[in-house]
Amino acid sequence: MPWLASAVFAAVYIVMAVGRVPGLRLDRTGAALTGAVILVASGVLPADRLPDAIDFPTVLLLFGLMVLSARFAALGFYDAAASWIARHEGSPRTLLALTVAVGGGLSAILVNDVVVFAMTPLLCAGVRARGLDPRPFLIALAGASNAGSAATLIGNPQNILIGQVGALDFWSFAAVCVVPSVLSMAIVYAVVGFLWRESLAPRGPSIDFQDSPRMDRRQLFGAGLGVGVLLVLFATELPRESAALLVASAMLFSRRFASRDMLVTVDWPLLVLFAALFVVNDAFAATGLPDAFLGMLAEQDWLPDRLHLMAPLALVLSNTIGNVPAVVMLLEMWPELPRGALHGLGLLSTLAGNFLLVGSIANLIVVERAATVGVRLSFADHARSGIPIALLSIAVAVAWLNGIGAMTW
Repeated sequence: MPWLASAVFAAVYIVMAVGRVPGLRLDRTGAALTGAVILVASGVLPADRLPDAIDFPTVLLLFGLMVLSARFAALGFYDAAASWIARHEGSPRTLLALTVAVGGGLSAILVNDVVVFAMTPLLCAGVRARGLDPRPFLIALAGASNAGSAATLIGNPQNILIGQVGALDFWSFAAVCVVPSVLSMAIVYAVVGFLWRESLAPRGPSIDFQDSPRMDRRQLFGAGLGVGVLLVLFATELPRESAALLVASAMLFSRRFASRDMLVTVDWPLLVLFAALFVVNDAFAATGLPDAFLGMLAEQDWLPDRLHLMAPLALVLSNTIGNVPAVVMLLEMWPELPRGALHGLGLLSTLAGNFLLVGSIANLIVVERAATVGVRLSFADHARSGIPIALLSIAVAVAWLNGIGAMTW
């Protein structure tokens, strides 16, 4: 039933663009899961094909990295980082710079969605206690987490998938993407600092905070050692998902934290979204329509393996259906992207996520977590800074990729 696979594919990605089913509280993950269930229950995708449809190594790698990041969250590391930023005696602009540096730096080695989930509430509380508007700091945190995560294959979900599908080398990818990632973080600071300059005016002496999150430094050293071991393992022939699961398993051994408590903090909806989209895209690929579409693009010389096609495609798809669903869809439709195009897709789709709130999951997490502590960051607030941040960052990334020969114009 090719028509059903096509209809489900279209319906799921319409919900990806809208955000939820109108009139219902069925969000992106729920819609993708519903679509996958329909395809399996109807026999369009037989149940025995699920192991082939779902890219389990990617899902397991993402899971392992989330467990590792959960250990840092359990230790209060992210809370301490947010508190340290807010307590710093420098000017508001110094606090902004620290937000960008810490948020972006952590997102390069720990999944950015987890970083912003943990840091947002305490950062809001801290800057508000100093009489400052939290909104520019939230925009900077989201923007920096996206920019910083673009540097590595473990910084965000879409890069994890790209690295797995393309069998990319961890350090080679970083060599290509670190420079534009760091420059993009600088752009985040410059744009937010300029557009929110009135909100960043000095507001008097710093406040003496009475309570500070405490960390067990010995336990923190162990978690940091786990990150170091993971990076070393990435340089070996051991599959990345196996390396991540080994380190994640080691993180569960603790006298202080119950493994159940750490597993609860894993972003299960994101893992379900990945698995469900794999099913929906695999069923659609079986219709032959994606191959026909790619053939048409190839005839017209429109395949997005060059920068002047990849950049606008990444910008449009990331800010309609979201950068994670966009990458899942593109890699299913075109699984044999050249290595340079894979580097470009990871970098550009991530940086494009700063354009609008819907561009990346990290943006939405910041908004939702800020709302839990009474801070409202509107679509317009974000777009005011996000649009120039994304356009400038993409321009820098395009110039860099073209300059080093990773992709041609």
